[in-house]
Amino acid sequence: MNKAAILRAAAAGSAIVLACAAQAQPPPPPPPPPNNGTAPSSSAPAPSAPASSTDNSGPIVPDSQFQKELPPLDPEIGKPLPPLGPIAPPPVAGATGPAVPGALPPADVPADPELTQPLTPLSSFDVTPPPPNPNQKPDESAPEPVHYQLVLEGFDKIGLDGRFRSLSALAEADGDATNGAQVSARAKEDELLAVRLLRSEGYYDATAVATVEQLPDQPGRLRVTVAAAPGARYAFGQIRIQGSETVPPGLAREALPLKTDDPIVAAAVEAGEANIRLRLPQQGYPFVDVGLRDILLDPATHVGDYTLPVDPGARSSFAGFTTDGNLAFDAKHVGILSRFKRGDLYDSRKVDDLREAMVATGLFRTVAAEPVRTGEKAPDGTEYVNIHVVQDKGPARSIAGTAGYNTGEGFRAEATWENRNMFPPEGALRVTGIAGTQEQGLRLAFQRSNWGQRDRTLLLQVEADRQSFAAYKGYLARIYGLVSRESTPIWQKRWTYAYGAEVVASNENEDRFPPITITNAHFIAGLIGQIGYDRSNNLLDPTKGFRLLARVNPEASLRKPTKPYIRNILEGSVYFPAAKNITLAARTRVGSIYGATIADLAPSRRLYAGGGGSVRGFGYQELGPKDAKGNPIGGRSLVEFALEARYRFGNYGIVPFIDAGNVYESQYPKLSGMRFGAGIGGRLYTNFGPLRVDVATPIGRRKGESRFAIYVSIGQAF
Repeated sequence: MNKAAILRAAAAGSAIVLACAAQAQPPPPPPPPPNNGTAPSSSAPAPSAPASSTDNSGPIVPDSQFQKELPPLDPEIGKPLPPLGPIAPPPVAGATGPAVPGALPPADVPADPELTQPLTPLSSFDVTPPPPNPNQKPDESAPEPVHYQLVLEGFDKIGLDGRFRSLSALAEADGDATNGAQVSARAKEDELLAVRLLRSEGYYDATAVATVEQLPDQPGRLRVTVAAAPGARYAFGQIRIQGSETVPPGLAREALPLKTDDPIVAAAVEAGEANIRLRLPQQGYPFVDVGLRDILLDPATHVGDYTLPVDPGARSSFAGFTTDGNLAFDAKHVGILSRFKRGDLYDSRKVDDLREAMVATGLFRTVAAEPVRTGEKAPDGTEYVNIHVVQDKGPARSIAGTAGYNTGEGFRAEATWENRNMFPPEGALRVTGIAGTQEQGLRLAFQRSNWGQRDRTLLLQVEADRQSFAAYKGYLARIYGLVSRESTPIWQKRWTYAYGAEVVASNENEDRFPPITITNAHFIAGLIGQIGYDRSNNLLDPTKGFRLLARVNPEASLRKPTKPYIRNILEGSVYFPAAKNITLAARTRVGSIYGATIADLAPSRRLYAGGGGSVRGFGYQELGPKDAKGNPIGGRSLVEFALEARYRFGNYGIVPFIDAGNVYESQYPKLSGMRFGAGIGGRLYTNFGPLRVDVATPIGRRKGESRFAIYVSIGQAF
């Protein structure tokens, strides 16, 4: 940069500084005129007054006058500066070539050859931890764990010792802690627990203190004492229900089982309020609202007045049904499943029953049912409510199977494919295959559940069987229809019934499989009638009560000459709880065929006894008259008895039993020639019923009879 440029820049900077200074402070007063020793002229102006009390410097110079006094700026100031020239780098020792502008100087350091080598692979590293050093001493700086014993004072007198220990943080740790701070924290927590527990039992003035102390001469062992002072126990004084009155009056108060002078126990209060929410919807009030309770305690008398607001809502009656969601069937069929009709007083138990009935169809993932107000008044003054059902249809198809084994009958497996809603509503198509040692078959069935009314079933079935029993061998085709009302695992009914008709065609032979021909076939038509009465307490595992069942089957051969006859079966069982874990069970069965001789009856239509559901210890159909080869031929009457002692311990059980029975050629059964079987069984109790394994042996075994028989199935023998 030349000197002229530097001078211009300096002048410009001076001018800027002066301008800024001129704006920042007032200009100095002008110098006084020279006096030359003479008096001031009379024409000179008088001095101006000071600007302020602190400014005595003279008159203020105006801006215009100040600008005149400034020296002119150098015109070179506004010109641009010349560009910077290249800068030569400093000389580098050892450099041989000319310097390149902007280039870094070469490093005067020899290159390390290891920098060019590849890195060592990670897989080559040894990551096995070193073995522990046996000579290494444990870390003595780690704190030693502490042990403590818990002592309770004041709890046993009010019967809360066990309950406190079941909730206590100190008791849960079983006397072990990491350090003393942890013990102190648990003790503080148990202090609060003790107060809450005592207040929940009505001791509202209760206090509790937890102390931690070192046991003498026992390092690392503490004693934690939780002492409770319960004080007086508060009791109920006045008990009031606030809100609209019900019809009949006092339903809410009747549902609240709290009494004056009873202790104020939190669990009893909550249970009573829950009972109101449960009972009022069962008595016509689906929209009950229970508010927040108020208990006013009197420390002087130790009495608490209890007030509970209850809004019963509108008294309601059933109207109809609405439904939405992913539907399996419509609202009309929902009404068939219900056990109430329009105008009945609302009862939440009937709504729950409807929901369970829909679940029992097996057609839903989820089902919800709730009342919805309509605003319509019923003739009795109640308000109609609709039951709104939300359906979520599930898969209708399923595959099921069963398998079992009985001595004399062999193995038997059954597999079923079913579409439970192929023909809505609840029209099922079912295909069943049977594979067994003595029976093979195929069955095709159409079933309409809840047909026209709740729990009534229509069944139409076609079946074809190949049977190879000791009594006969043959082929059987059957078509039958049945209308029934049967018990289910969900609803065990007191009265059950079944009625229908059947047509049977069979080719049978007592010695070998006969050819399938129409000429030698048996053609039988019959009616089916059955009625049952059940007063037992469980369908699959009864422990008390009794059951009765009667079956009547009028039948006739369609070949000439037509020979009608009647097959009758009467069966009963009784269950008596002899002890807490022992149930005595007894069964009897009597059967008779009236109007036909043995020769007139097809082998499959005769009566037989023996096997797991009959007289245990003998093979299937083994009892009764036999032919020259020792094979059973069946009979026209039978009688059976069974007695069991069912002892259960936990989910297991032992059942000793004795059975008796026989089959007779006569029309009416006799008690002569009775055969007996005895044995013992094991039970595994599950949530769907007991699994049964029975082992039995015939008493007075005869030639050709097995030494023992085994029976495996689900459910009790009877």
